[in-house]
Amino acid sequence: MLQLNENKSSKTEEKIAKEALKIAYERETSTLIASIRDRASLLTELEELWYVHDLLSTKRHEIDGKYSYNPSTIVFDFARLVKEGWLNLDELKGLKPEMLSKISALARM
Repeated sequence: MLQLNENKSSKTEEKIAKEALKIAYERETSTLIASIRDRASLLTELEELWYVHDLLSTKRHEIDGKYSYNPSTIVFDFARLVKEGWLNLDELKGLKPEMLSKISALARM
């Protein structure tokens, strides 16, 4: 089983992790804004507007939870972001090799 205590981070690793989260956050939110802008320009029915509202509410909840820095779950968080395409492993260079290996393996699942 994965021991989360093994993931104690140095200040440098913490800085790398926070910067990577910031990069992924900016990518995902920029993509969301562009998608909503495109969708909003095509609205013709009130039901479509409510759909966009519901979508934004769901995305806000999802994104708020996804990008909070939590050292005890960071391996899983990064694996998810890599799997979803918001980050790539090269952007995590500087983290412990064991951590990168775990992130890579989990992202392939």
